[in-house]
Amino acid sequence: MSGHDVSGLTQLGQATELPASPDEAVLERVPAPHQDLDYAVRFVAPEFTSLCPMTGQPDFAHLVIDYVPGEWLVESKSLKLFLGSFRNHGAFHEWCTVEIARRLCELLEPKWFRIGGYWYPRGGIPIDVFWQSGEPPVGVWIPDQGVAPYRGRG
Repeated sequence: MSGHDVSGLTQLGQATELPASPDEAVLERVPAPHQDLDYAVRFVAPEFTSLCPMTGQPDFAHLVIDYVPGEWLVESKSLKLFLGSFRNHGAFHEWCTVEIARRLCELLEPKWFRIGGYWYPRGGIPIDVFWQSGEPPVGVWIPDQGVAPYRGRG
């Protein structure tokens, strides 16, 4: 299999608007190539934005998403639109981070999944949120997420 089966995708190659909310966002998947091998896939969203549900002010995070595919990969344009749909959505850091993981795990049924939500300070306190589905498969190279703890001005 070449890994290029895009049948059934509704957003790739089309003009698409940013969904108004995560509930309206459509995540899509494509068959994973090399299903006979375990390998890691990483997405980094260093400019993730949502809104504080109390003040309406913007919150910013650096997200790192790692997973070991089963049968499916997330289609990257749909992921980009899904993450962008949080831009005008009010929710706490913890909800946003774990909701992204939940939606992706439901869609992909990966062999392993983890997300690191490295949130920038609000009120002087950074909040980092982490979740993973369990232990990664043996022998899969899972690099460190590479995001340093918040250090302020240095």
